[in-house]
Amino acid sequence: MTISIDATVNGAQADGTNMEELKSEWQRVAAQLQETIGEAAFQSWIKPISVRGLRDGMVRVSVPTRFMRDWVVAHYSERITELWKSENDTVQSVDISIFTDRAQKAEKSPEASAPVAQKTLKIITPSGRVSQSAEISASLDRRFTFDKFVVGKPNEFAYAAACRVAETTTSNPFNPLFLYGGVGLGKTHMMHSIAWHIREQTPHRNVIYLSAEKFMYRFIRALREQTTVDFKEQFRSVDVLMIDDVQFIAGKDSTQEEFFHTFNALVDEGRQIVLSADKSPSDIEGMEERLVSRLNCGLVADIHATTYELRLGILQSKALHFSSEIPPKVLEFLAHKITANVRELEGALNRVVAHSQLVGRDITLEATQDVLHDLLRANDRRVTIEEIQKQVASHFNIRMADMHSARRARSVARPRQVAMYLAKQLTSRSLPEIGRKFGGRDHTTVMHAVRKVDELREHDPSFAEDVELLKRMLEG
Repeated sequence: MTISIDATVNGAQADGTNMEELKSEWQRVAAQLQETIGEAAFQSWIKPISVRGLRDGMVRVSVPTRFMRDWVVAHYSERITELWKSENDTVQSVDISIFTDRAQKAEKSPEASAPVAQKTLKIITPSGRVSQSAEISASLDRRFTFDKFVVGKPNEFAYAAACRVAETTTSNPFNPLFLYGGVGLGKTHMMHSIAWHIREQTPHRNVIYLSAEKFMYRFIRALREQTTVDFKEQFRSVDVLMIDDVQFIAGKDSTQEEFFHTFNALVDEGRQIVLSADKSPSDIEGMEERLVSRLNCGLVADIHATTYELRLGILQSKALHFSSEIPPKVLEFLAHKITANVRELEGALNRVVAHSQLVGRDITLEATQDVLHDLLRANDRRVTIEEIQKQVASHFNIRMADMHSARRARSVARPRQVAMYLAKQLTSRSLPEIGRKFGGRDHTTVMHAVRKVDELREHDPSFAEDVELLKRMLEG
């Protein structure tokens, strides 16, 4: 393992530890951190740390950006201090500052005071309209910024990756960044946040943000109008290309061909690509194998379904922006009851507050249940994978443990396939998530199970009746 150590640190250390010793200590501290936090977190937050010195018992280290500094302070500073004390008993604390070698070189450069040519930030909105930086508010939702994104365990990895991409102006190992998850879990919020941050921090960078559908329509129009050269120039000369709902181009061979070449051209030049989809690259049916391979070559970040704690945090954050007083019990009730996605959750709170303001009725638990009776009833019908497994196991007279076991006997394997099929039909979970619920199986196993059950239902009326009965019981 190699840790990047800043070679520009000045002088010997007042505490008697020379820089080489300090570097060695940091190597050992970082190695221990890598074992406990994992490779992805290590590459994002620990590897960029540079050692700057030791004085009066305080180790001085630096990171390249403010966001990285804040994250390391919040999540790793205590552990770093603890580990460093075990390496060197003269260390009392660790100070984390912001410093970049590029900034230092710029200060010393005679060109540092020269005016910098500013490029216009270019945004192509889902409507296809090109906006200049002065009109960016028409293309990006001002509510969707990093500071308004509520972070919890289901989305913290994707959020950290998005922030890292937004902060990094040089070559980024997370290229492309591929964000995926179910409807209403925050993919679009993250995409807009990245674009807003780049616009505000480095407005000279060119950005294109649009949906995959609009990418396809613009490509078709370029073919029809014989302006493909202009199309290629527009999309291959940007600093950051952001495409939402990339699953839309699955099965569209010509668009995939153009996107593949655009992708290669940008990555080869070190330009950043950020993509979002409702599934991981490997799970998008109709996507060319070579494109799937390219999409998987950067960082694929899954936004998991929300937890109760995250849903409650989102509601509490949103409640701060209303003038109406919302009792904590109401927020807790909504967080428990509405679990599908954040969009639905926020919409429910909007309805409750709007009803209160329009009819002059206090927000109470009873009023909330009354206003949201249709939504709550729909959510009550949603089932979990565990409930599906229990129902299927009982129906076929097998043990619940068989749903997770490695047994391949048909008497066990067939019910397990039925449970996987129903999980795909009745829940919003992705194929990898379903596979993990069945003993850590691969998503391809789930795909095979779905296909197999579909075939059996078509050719075996008795089997089809069994599956339909189970489905009705679970939905009822």
